[in-house]
Amino acid sequence: MGVYKKLQKTIRKWFFTGVLSVKDQLYLLVFIFLFLLLAWGGFLSIQDRPFSFSNILYLHTWWLVWVVDLLIVSVPLAVIFVRNYINIHTSDYRNEIHHLKRQIDHNIELAGKLRDSGDVSEEDNREDQLSSVLLDLGKNLRTARLREDEENYISKGKEQMSDLLRTHHVLTELTPDVLRALIDYMGGIQGAFYLKEGDLLKRSAMHAYNRRRYEYDEFKIGKGLVGAAAYEKQIIYRTEIPADFWSVTSGIIGEQKPRTLLILPLLQEKELQGVVEIAFMKDHLEKKHLSFAEEVAATIGQTIYNLKITSRTEKLLEESQSLTKTLQENEEQLRENAREMLETQEELEKSNQMLETQVQEVAHAQKRLEALLTNASEFISIYNENQELVFESPSVKRILGYDDDDEVNGMDPDLLTPRGYRTINNLFQYLLETPGGEQTAQYTYLRKNGEKLFLETKGKNLLHDPAIKGIIFNTQDITERKRAEKEEQMKSRMQSLSENSPDMIMRVNIMGKLVYVNPAVAEFVQIPAIDIVKKRVSELDIDIRFVEYVEETLEAIKTEQDTIISEVKIEVGGDERIMEIKGIPELNDEGELESVLFVSHDMTEFKKIEADIKDKNKKISDSINYAQRIQSSLLPDTNYLQNYFPRSFIFYRPKDVVSGDFPWFLEKDGILYVAAVDCTGHGVPGALLSFIGYFLLNNIVSADPHLSSAEIMEQLHQEVRKALKQDQEGSNGRDGMDIAFCKVEKDKKILDYCGAHRPLFLVREGELLEYQGTRKGIGGAPLPRKKEKEFENHVIDYQEGDKIFIFSDGLPDQLGGPDRKKFQPRRMREALTMDASYTMAHYGRYFPKVFYEWMGEEKQVDDVLLIGIEL
Repeated sequence: MGVYKKLQKTIRKWFFTGVLSVKDQLYLLVFIFLFLLLAWGGFLSIQDRPFSFSNILYLHTWWLVWVVDLLIVSVPLAVIFVRNYINIHTSDYRNEIHHLKRQIDHNIELAGKLRDSGDVSEEDNREDQLSSVLLDLGKNLRTARLREDEENYISKGKEQMSDLLRTHHVLTELTPDVLRALIDYMGGIQGAFYLKEGDLLKRSAMHAYNRRRYEYDEFKIGKGLVGAAAYEKQIIYRTEIPADFWSVTSGIIGEQKPRTLLILPLLQEKELQGVVEIAFMKDHLEKKHLSFAEEVAATIGQTIYNLKITSRTEKLLEESQSLTKTLQENEEQLRENAREMLETQEELEKSNQMLETQVQEVAHAQKRLEALLTNASEFISIYNENQELVFESPSVKRILGYDDDDEVNGMDPDLLTPRGYRTINNLFQYLLETPGGEQTAQYTYLRKNGEKLFLETKGKNLLHDPAIKGIIFNTQDITERKRAEKEEQMKSRMQSLSENSPDMIMRVNIMGKLVYVNPAVAEFVQIPAIDIVKKRVSELDIDIRFVEYVEETLEAIKTEQDTIISEVKIEVGGDERIMEIKGIPELNDEGELESVLFVSHDMTEFKKIEADIKDKNKKISDSINYAQRIQSSLLPDTNYLQNYFPRSFIFYRPKDVVSGDFPWFLEKDGILYVAAVDCTGHGVPGALLSFIGYFLLNNIVSADPHLSSAEIMEQLHQEVRKALKQDQEGSNGRDGMDIAFCKVEKDKKILDYCGAHRPLFLVREGELLEYQGTRKGIGGAPLPRKKEKEFENHVIDYQEGDKIFIFSDGLPDQLGGPDRKKFQPRRMREALTMDASYTMAHYGRYFPKVFYEWMGEEKQVDDVLLIGIEL
């Protein structure tokens, strides 16, 4: 029954509701009935039957009559159905469009509020997505404005306070001005400024307190709110003021207590310098006030500390001057006492007592002198006759750029250049031979960061002075003076070079006029230099191509202000010459273009020589490439090494075409020999040494396979010296090689290792064992009066699965990374112990990858060789 009613309601809605009136419905029914009568009459006339109700019933025994009846009834009803369907959906669409238009108008109004004031509220939210986004945007804008206001407030206050602090040099004048400035800027009503003196906080300044406050000029640290802030070294912010707190008296507000209290401890690197107390009539302080107070407190504390130090320094200087004067007076008194000492023993004892007192004063003066020496602009060194350092003033580390933990002296031979070392030795020898003599020398020194430093030392022989008993040197940094002298010399030299240079040098102002030409220009245009100056280049009778180039370059430099270098062909005396012309911008002190310097150099002969050099370079390159093929054919590679050690790799990257580093491998009577060799230098010189080392190793090992690694290294050391004639008298050659050499006996599981300056890394079950090489190289002339070390042999019982790594210094010394530092062995150690499950195949991929990433855009500094073997 419910379904029938619902269907009846739907039919009524679709066919009758809002489409036809009752009258129209009657007309429609009459229309349909008339069409039915016409149809029935037509069928009866076809059958020649009279029109009657019984005949109409008879006709409906024929199916075609039912079809016609259905068509007559359904067509009007279908038209009404379609029309009503369209009207209903059109009305729904109009309602939805009206709703959307209201939402758009509301969002436009909301966006306008954001544009004009940014002030929107939750009441403006119509619960659509765009409204929510606009409300979030408004909240973000308010938050950003508040943050910007807070930052502006803090930065403006810090700037004002910094200006105020810079203008004061006396502490008693600083505190009232700082207190008044803080109160004015933060909107306070009263305040007090206390300075720390021992365990007390003593008042230094007050503002707007009544007379009762003057009764308490100091606080103990830890007592009261002021003392508590000092003890805790933390800001105290109170909105509940104690009942006994002082009130503010004013003709406008009467007598009232503050509503808010802020107490700031003034610190310098966590050391208390003072406390500032500020009271406010506000109910609370904003976050920007507290942030400003916290930041400015550190600045004020630092300034107070600096002023105290300055005052203390001035006081110490005054005491030192007074003490010096006292010592001078006492010295005269001592002379008088010495004369009277012969007269009476009693006066002698008195003099001794006075002398002891003066010695103590001198000791105090010595401490003050040491403080002055620490901060002096020069350092003092005293050496004995054996050139051993006896004393050096503490300022040496600051001047030379070293830390307190560094062991350094001003004449350290490891940090002097060879020329500087000779200069210091000559100076020392002269002073030794000249008692009381003085002489000055200049030399270069290296700071900790590698920067070269110019030092000037004045030496004096005071070995005869019982107070000194040494040679004293006063050394100061003259780097800036040297630079200034060099710049002055360069200016004079440049002027001289310009006048005598075969190149044409012209200075053209931005208006295109010549303001200077050297004699070469006058000779080029056959006009005296005095007649050329103040003319335009276009007015000179020279090749038009030169004139056009100068004018175009002048315009380009006006725009870019960059040096322009070009080659221009110019006809000179009937011959065509190739000129390299540099256009160099010259700027004034304000960075504005003042003139352009044109330097023209005849490159004709150079171009001919350059072509000849290119041809020769090609021949040399072909020769080096051929040498590289020979070297590559001799040296083992990873595939060859893996025939004997299946889990192994060789990472080999020469700096140049040929290399001074080379891997070496040999199998002899079941014993395997492998080495990583680093020859002096790289490129062709290093490759020549590598051939010597390669064949000598083959000969030594092949001749006697029973030699230990240390014995092989010693024989190689002597053979290299002999091959390079370093064993002959007078030879000072230092060429040679560093090497990590391993002898592996697989049947006994013994690894025999010896190193010349190169280590062996062994990884066993994730743990790294390091065997250092002997601090002795292969080859090199022996040092006189110095006994050579013997090569140390390491015999290791290895376990199956042990991994060994031997390498040259190319990988650890490679510069790179974010700070342009060396790769260092430390990173290799970390990589080898990163994961105990890593295989040799992993390391064979890892080290090349990390090397190239570390090097980045840097140049390779040396040949790189790394051999890894799993035993």
